[in-house]
Amino acid sequence: MGMGMASIIIPWIFFIQILAITSISEAKVSAIIVFGDSSVDSGNNNYIPTIAKCNFEPYGRDFPGGIPTGRFCNGRLPPDFISEAFGLKPVIPAYLDPHFSISDFATGVCFASAATGYDNATADILKVIPLWKEVEYYKEYQKKLRAYLGDRKANKVISDALYVISIGTNDFVENYYALPRRKSQFTVQQYEDFIIRIAENFVRQIYSLGARKLSLTGLPPMGCLPVERTTNLEDPLNCLEERNKVALEFNGKLKATVAKLNKNLPGLKVFFADPYELLLELITKPSQYGFEVVDEGCCGTGLLETGILCNRHTPLTCPVADKFVFWDSIHPSQRTNKIISDQLVPLLKQLFL
Repeated sequence: MGMGMASIIIPWIFFIQILAITSISEAKVSAIIVFGDSSVDSGNNNYIPTIAKCNFEPYGRDFPGGIPTGRFCNGRLPPDFISEAFGLKPVIPAYLDPHFSISDFATGVCFASAATGYDNATADILKVIPLWKEVEYYKEYQKKLRAYLGDRKANKVISDALYVISIGTNDFVENYYALPRRKSQFTVQQYEDFIIRIAENFVRQIYSLGARKLSLTGLPPMGCLPVERTTNLEDPLNCLEERNKVALEFNGKLKATVAKLNKNLPGLKVFFADPYELLLELITKPSQYGFEVVDEGCCGTGLLETGILCNRHTPLTCPVADKFVFWDSIHPSQRTNKIISDQLVPLLKQLFL
């Protein structure tokens, strides 16, 4: 009888040990930590003096509860969808939002600021948070996290977190092509290289602070943003192919930089998230994805409106944003964000789980 019991119990002990070992080896993503611009800002600009804001209707009309949060979208952004897909919360809070505290931020936090760029001069244009300041906020967050969880647990959150970085479009659209200063200093290729150096230094910096799992987003086909089509005087309402070419060129350089960083920094895994081809496909073959309008945003005329120009008094705003690739003249609709995230998530899980 005794032996029989033992023969039942011992396999169970082994089974429990095996379960414990597998759960340890299955590295979980502990948190989603976000750096970047309006493609990922969940509302930090609400709390700084800038005109680059959208915490008013019709922004957020398809967000849970129909509230404008400061996301430049009718609904959720890619980091929100990514967080949910990793079994974490369905929306990522903005670090500067006083309604949230370190207990909320422990599983996900956003430091991004709409209208910012890699280049400090880009952030200066609309007086938003420069990338170096996003990193300062991240350091402050680490201090709060250590006080909240203790060093050992906090360090584990920091190293197991997935860092979602989406930035760079404004350096070209809002800065290089729109203002004379950088154009007088750099050819576009030189400016690409200048931005790439800043991107590399940024990755090295957050790596030195403990970040190990990164998703780094490249540039979209920026010549096809509705606002760029509107300003295309030579070929009205068509994509500015020259700017798409620059985005592709920049992405090639960023991809090479990612490969170099993965090779040179022990324990670092950077995934190069390339939105270019998928977004271009949505724009060139919309009906395959159930879209109807690609050349203008849903808000207002969709040609120029973004931020304060897209408000509840703006006439002509479309009734169903899901039919539009873009929500305003620059930013994708929630449905586009979801399609992009759905393509990205399996690749991220493959690399980071």
